[in-house]
Amino acid sequence: MYIVFAMLAFSLLIIVHELGHFVMAKVNGIKVEEFAIGMGPKIFSAQGKETKYSIGILPIGGYVKMLGEEEEVEDNKSFSSKSPLRRISVILAGSIMNFLLALVLFTIILSKNGYSLPEVGGVQENTPAYEAGLQNGDKFLNINGDKVFSKDDVAMGIVMSKGNPVDIRFERSGEINEVTITPKIDDESKYLIGVSFVRIENPTFYQGFKQSFKQTETLIVQTFKGLKMLITGKANLKTDVGGPVTIIRLSGEAAKGGILNLMYFTAFISVNLAVFNLLPFPALDGGWTVILLIELITRRKVPDKIVATVNYIGMILLFGFMILITVKDVLFPIKF
Repeated sequence: MYIVFAMLAFSLLIIVHELGHFVMAKVNGIKVEEFAIGMGPKIFSAQGKETKYSIGILPIGGYVKMLGEEEEVEDNKSFSSKSPLRRISVILAGSIMNFLLALVLFTIILSKNGYSLPEVGGVQENTPAYEAGLQNGDKFLNINGDKVFSKDDVAMGIVMSKGNPVDIRFERSGEINEVTITPKIDDESKYLIGVSFVRIENPTFYQGFKQSFKQTETLIVQTFKGLKMLITGKANLKTDVGGPVTIIRLSGEAAKGGILNLMYFTAFISVNLAVFNLLPFPALDGGWTVILLIELITRRKVPDKIVATVNYIGMILLFGFMILITVKDVLFPIKF
């Protein structure tokens, strides 16, 4: 059942993303020829008044096929007939929906479980934080130059330091202070500085909603950092990178911890999916947006052959990467 819950959570991410494209296409008067969830052979298909709805056997993707998406079509209901701004709104809607899903899930989780603020709630004696002079009420502002949105930014900054000195900027009684602290490793091989955080118990729904934005901002920044580490070779492909198989496994483990744990992991993946799709890479939503921005600025349409070739190459590279990651997931599964 945990695997079933995991697959349902993963499918929800895809449905929400593609639903964003679908809804904005309809809003802009674009004919949607097919709305598909899943890849591979179809296990369900139904023809609506204008759109064919289908489900593929593999829950690893989906698509919205619009009239005139791949080539120019002389029809006022085609994607190609719309202005660049209208087409951009359709393309970006998928990632925006994933961000909104994360906000909704985080609001529910934080309102139910409470949350910690990036503010010192306690300092243990004879620890790096104690020796550096941190006090109760100090509010973390920056960790190694990176802005702090939530408690997780502080924790991640300390972990990523791997024992090296950490530059901390904090606010105390309205004054900005800076201090450098060297984390120490504990008996569980974790890097710590010796502080606890102010905890908000039983928050209102509105408080949870406000905090959900900060939690989402944290994940957006951490996702970009992860991508940067992957590109620069600082991330280990075997232990730090996972694909659909890893996501399903981790979702199953999260489901064992309860529905709120699974919801948190779903929100986490939703943010990752949104950021990944916004990358300016061919065949991704970000790549499409770049092409449309070029048309908007130059007021000249990019030739269909160029767009098709660029997207074709991008699609091949993406599928190749997905195959590589899937093989890696099977041969070198991430341990947790």
